[in-house]
Amino acid sequence: MKKNRIPSEADRRTIRAGRCYGALVLTVLACAALTCPALAADDPLTIVGNLSDFVFSIIKALGVIILGWGIVQVGMSIQSHDASQRTQGFLCLFGGLMIAFAKEILSAIGAV
Repeated sequence: MKKNRIPSEADRRTIRAGRCYGALVLTVLACAALTCPALAADDPLTIVGNLSDFVFSIIKALGVIILGWGIVQVGMSIQSHDASQRTQGFLCLFGGLMIAFAKEILSAIGAV
């Protein structure tokens, strides 16, 4: 009858190192096999402009989410008559407005 051998700490480290090495090799092979050529656009300034528009749209979406959360906080504070929550709600509301209209504010002062 075969005895079950309990692996020692050195055996466990060897097995773990082998698994990590195998995962590394598979990752490198996948990166090498799945590469595709990237075709550049004609004008790099249009790419930077598109990236800027994308980043500002993400910032605007976050600002609208914060604005909505501020409205919810103000509504809950009015319902519960909590002055500190009302203050937090108004701060969140005005902060969300500033974040949502960050591009327009920066354009108005001439920064963008």
